[in-house]
Amino acid sequence: MTDLYQSQRAMRAMRRAAMQRGVIAILDVGTSKIACLVLRFDGPDAFRPSEGVGPMAGQSAFRVIGAATTRSRGVRFGEVSAMQETERAIRTVVQAAQKAAQLRVDHVIACVAGGDPRSYGLAGQVELEQDHVSEQDVARVLAACDMPPIGEGREVLHAQPVNFALDHRSGLNDPRGQAGQMLACDMHLLTVDGTTLANLIHCVKRCDLELAGLASSAYVSGISSLVEDEQELGAACIDIGGGATGVSIFMKKHMIYADSVRLGGDHVTSDISKGLQVPLARAEWLKTRHGGVVATGMDDREMIELGGESGDWERDRRSASRAELIGIMRPRVEEILEEVRARLDAAGFDALRSQQIVLTGGTSQIPGLDGLAPRILGQQVRIGRPLRVSGLPEKATGAAFASAVGLCLFAANPQDEWWDFEIPMDRYPARSLRRAVKWFKDNW
Repeated sequence: MTDLYQSQRAMRAMRRAAMQRGVIAILDVGTSKIACLVLRFDGPDAFRPSEGVGPMAGQSAFRVIGAATTRSRGVRFGEVSAMQETERAIRTVVQAAQKAAQLRVDHVIACVAGGDPRSYGLAGQVELEQDHVSEQDVARVLAACDMPPIGEGREVLHAQPVNFALDHRSGLNDPRGQAGQMLACDMHLLTVDGTTLANLIHCVKRCDLELAGLASSAYVSGISSLVEDEQELGAACIDIGGGATGVSIFMKKHMIYADSVRLGGDHVTSDISKGLQVPLARAEWLKTRHGGVVATGMDDREMIELGGESGDWERDRRSASRAELIGIMRPRVEEILEEVRARLDAAGFDALRSQQIVLTGGTSQIPGLDGLAPRILGQQVRIGRPLRVSGLPEKATGAAFASAVGLCLFAANPQDEWWDFEIPMDRYPARSLRRAVKWFKDNW
């Protein structure tokens, strides 16, 4: 990715071409699992060009015709750590999804869970050239936003306009065609570590696939798990995955903040393995079968066979109480929630009128979490499941597939971003634009 603007426009063009052909795949590369869903776009409204600068511009109808999952390999904290292992896992899951769909897929849209995401709020303002806002005016005001010092080695993943103001009127989704004199824009910029992004792109290309889009895992989990009113009034989505926990805040149907915590369900499994001295596979089974975070009086008397295949008969016959298992799991889950609370406090979440928090992701299914989370995060907490998508198999409708379902919605209904507009970079005398263009040229 040598040029931000051109490479993102190229990926958007690939996505449009794939949708016009009717088939595209989404790829969720997580720490615990890799999921692939094949989407078919059909019907008279299978593809429409962008119709606005809103959060769901150019909506399209689709259905899932192929789905597959496999255990993730070579991924830690949502980042590729062993290229060959991850490549093998991606090839496996893509081939299985293609077999289920009975067709070949060339273009995929992937999500990024790690990479230390950081959010920035940008603002720009321009004077209109005519009496009404044109497409060119929108491009100019987006280009007029000051580029913050995001640091070396960082790359822009999302650059989304979240609010337009025309003269004294604010809160506009699409100002084009409206009369006024001064146009202002607020933009949300999300950056991630460049190495993490480059490794994922290289791994996908090694699998003989064309990358037609990239999205933040926290972002896509939010658009799939938050209902429309929550996105409008303000809510936070906490996607507790295997190796990382994504945090995203939505307001007026736009993402205004995203971050991640490098803790997840795999750390809970590791604690069980060390605490009870059992293999990781057995610890994962104990967590899903008998785990919890709130102990009751019965749990002291409920004994769990730990099992094992060490060959030592006495060791393999050990047992532990469920209360002991909960005592191992609860401190780690509390640590994850406290780290999430710190991220929300840093983002100013308390200032929102609506403070709804939705927990999703595979680890959110731990029994008792709905009772523990309100004590740390606040009273307005619920466990969320992704929206229903046509054709999605029953096994892929749980909270663990929030980011995969969100990627489907992102593929079909992408929000307009900075690179969706024709911006002739050499025509603007604005000093802020010159700084932004120089930064893009130097770093991409």
